[in-house]
Amino acid sequence: MARKPRVVDIPSIGMLDRAGGRLGRQLAQALREAVRKGDLLPGDSLPSSRALAQSLDIARGTVIEAFEQLLAEGVLETQQRVGTRVANSLAAPPQGEGGRGRHAAIAQPLSLSARAVALAKVAQEFNPLPHVPFAVSVPVGSAQPGEAWRKLGNRIRARGKGAPAGYGEPQGVRVLREAVADYVRRSRSVRCSPDQIIITSGIQQALYLCCQILFEDGDEVWVEDPAYRGITAILEHVARGARVIRVPVDAEGIMVESGIAAAGQARAAFVTPSHQYPLGMPMSMARRNALLDWAGKHDAWIVEDDYDSELRYAGHPFPSLQGMDAGRVVYLGTFSKILFPSLRLGYAVVPEGLEAAFCGARVLMDRHPPSFDQHVLAAFINEGYLDRHVRRIRGVYAERREQLIEMIDRLVPRDLAWLQPSDQGMHVVLWLARRVDDRAIVAALLAAGVAVRPVSPMFSDGKGRPGLILGLGDFDRPRVEAAIKQLTAVLSTIGRA
Repeated sequence: MARKPRVVDIPSIGMLDRAGGRLGRQLAQALREAVRKGDLLPGDSLPSSRALAQSLDIARGTVIEAFEQLLAEGVLETQQRVGTRVANSLAAPPQGEGGRGRHAAIAQPLSLSARAVALAKVAQEFNPLPHVPFAVSVPVGSAQPGEAWRKLGNRIRARGKGAPAGYGEPQGVRVLREAVADYVRRSRSVRCSPDQIIITSGIQQALYLCCQILFEDGDEVWVEDPAYRGITAILEHVARGARVIRVPVDAEGIMVESGIAAAGQARAAFVTPSHQYPLGMPMSMARRNALLDWAGKHDAWIVEDDYDSELRYAGHPFPSLQGMDAGRVVYLGTFSKILFPSLRLGYAVVPEGLEAAFCGARVLMDRHPPSFDQHVLAAFINEGYLDRHVRRIRGVYAERREQLIEMIDRLVPRDLAWLQPSDQGMHVVLWLARRVDDRAIVAALLAAGVAVRPVSPMFSDGKGRPGLILGLGDFDRPRVEAAIKQLTAVLSTIGRA
């Protein structure tokens, strides 16, 4: 399909040298250079001779002279009702047909810093998965917020709330912070005022802010082993001055005594107590008390990543660490998982005295989240839609989880893979036999239209175990069963090779 012509300004022409004379030739050469450099592309429409003459403050006849010369050379072409434009015949032939592209001859390899190379690899790790089984955090069907979200958005837009204006509060709009404070009090036993809440662009940004604020270069920091790659990547590539201590987990969560033995004077601990990521177990009450006791004695911070605590399928969600000791815990939550990932709204509940530091760090990143979505989310919470939505999706994901477990038990050979016990969250972990390369399995499945994540990169060096993270999505039963059969076929091919 031909590209639609566009009328373009030509800033690269600049000012013509009036003292040099021959303005028509100067203009023709400037236009040639603009085409050669790619500032003007084949098919681009030029301003009319009258408009260009006015903008350059020269005679219209001078512009016509330049146009006529370039028409004769084949650089420009003219067509009725279209006007004068860069000749389409100048388009470079496609790659593989004898052409190398407009800039291929002069392209030079970029000289990247070591950090740039490392961050490029991080980008590959976090590439979004397609909307297919078993992508994590991809709500489809009945797991989506539905019409209520759209209607609230239309109503708030009509009333002017959140309309484009000046800069907003870096802490987030007050009405949302008030709604979040009430919601976490009811659902998670979090004790806070709206002034302690910082609205963030999801938990990932909140983790980044914590790493900017809670410790200095040279400080020791506990991180679970295995752990969410989002926090380990920040500590590896951004907060590189910290000494990261990987603390193993067992059936009761993070092994506090191991952390104390390795680095008792650590300044912060990053934990997922409600639903350890990625393995799924909750932290026992004894471990919670031990962790808080250690933090109190050593003036350390605890960062509580509570990424999907709403989705527990047996009993009630566990109370938060923050509710047990609000002075030592930074509590992080998100609405991206239970609503939709592209929303990019989360929150940090910070101890009193840290609010200004978090606001300052937030201002240096992106000022504040988009105001409109904050107003919509506040209404969604205050009018009871969020509570109803959580109850509904808890049932949806519970049913999908039972189906997935049944299919894995029935279709996947036990000598190749088995499930990690868990009764909460939006994913399950499928352990693989030690001889299996989980990254190879992930690549083969993606090529076959099945999306999973590998577990081994979430462990510290030398401690990795092969496994797969399978997200729970509202895909119909035949599609999920087809995906499990595809997984089994790939496992059998690679695992028995």
